[in-house]
Amino acid sequence: MNVYADNAATTKISPAALEAMTKCMTEYFGNPSSLHTPGQTAAEVLQKAREDIAECIGASFQEIYFTSGGTEADNQAIRSAAALGAKKGKKHIISSTIEHHAVLHTLNALEKEGYEITLLDVGTEGIVKPEDLEKAIRDDTALVTIMYANNEIGTIQPIDELAKICHEKKVIFHTDAVQAVCHVPINVHEQNIDMLSLSAHKFHGPRGIGVLYVRKGVRLFNLMEGGAQERNRRPGTENLAAIVGMSVAMKEGIASMEEDEKKVEKLRDKLIAGLSKIPHSRLNGDAKKRLPGNVNFIFEGIEGESLLLLLDNKGIAASSGSACTSGSLDPSHVLLALGLPHEVAHGSLRLSLCEENTEEEIDYILDTIPGIVEYLRDISPVWEDLEKGEKEHVI
Repeated sequence: MNVYADNAATTKISPAALEAMTKCMTEYFGNPSSLHTPGQTAAEVLQKAREDIAECIGASFQEIYFTSGGTEADNQAIRSAAALGAKKGKKHIISSTIEHHAVLHTLNALEKEGYEITLLDVGTEGIVKPEDLEKAIRDDTALVTIMYANNEIGTIQPIDELAKICHEKKVIFHTDAVQAVCHVPINVHEQNIDMLSLSAHKFHGPRGIGVLYVRKGVRLFNLMEGGAQERNRRPGTENLAAIVGMSVAMKEGIASMEEDEKKVEKLRDKLIAGLSKIPHSRLNGDAKKRLPGNVNFIFEGIEGESLLLLLDNKGIAASSGSACTSGSLDPSHVLLALGLPHEVAHGSLRLSLCEENTEEEIDYILDTIPGIVEYLRDISPVWEDLEKGEKEHVI
């Protein structure tokens, strides 16, 4: 049996999205900036997609900017708010210790440029406390950027409370919602979100296309210079086929979200219950405040990379954390932020499900993993020391 359980890394494109993209490339191939009829037809298609995407997150179409994905959207949001703050003498930015590297690396760069960065701790469950944010905000705070849901451990942050605090203190609030869109309900206006990043390939859309939502009244600064596309804020001919594919996938995802959530949560909870029976293992992140399809486990005494390779041999595609850092030998910064020691954080496994997964696949995963964990522990000198009592178990 082959099981794809790495949907947090990327999802399979939906047939409807693929069909819409093909039609767009063959029938609406004009440049939306051109004045001739094919160009204006393409412009109409672009506008419809923009309106559909805006409606999905409770925004207006004027607040939607197309990007190459979540990373670009994060960069432009953070750098725009930073530049806006600097003009007012505000150079303090607040984020969390478990953000995606698209956020953390951008903040590192800004720190070298003279900005002061505060990273909030998330505790053992991976949740930012609203009271911690309130205490951290200062008169010179220009931006708060907290991810909606974590890409590794799946924890969902109290976005409504965090955004409300920022709104009351007149601080721009940005959220990286790449993992959250189409998986949890989002309404940017009702939730006081000023900027939001999303990426199509996390909800059965194409790769290489995303959105930056920017609330009307918040000034956006350019990352690149060139043409007048995206209201002079993101130059380059629009990737119309990908944009249309994204809008179709997004509408599908929103329409079926409630039904999909119930199905995927049932599979997730069965997987968590089964894996919890393995001795010296633990679920990472809050058990309830997490994405419907996210299961992140630590198995003490083994290496995550070895586990992934053996699972792949059995036809199970999984990951140890973020796909953006899969080549790194360092343990996950997210797991370290939860307080796990380095040697334990190395033994992580992330299984991320979607509505296409089945109960039979979950049974196969649960039949397969215990044996692999036992095999890896049998050949592990670390596990031998733990079992002999020469080292103490952490889990």
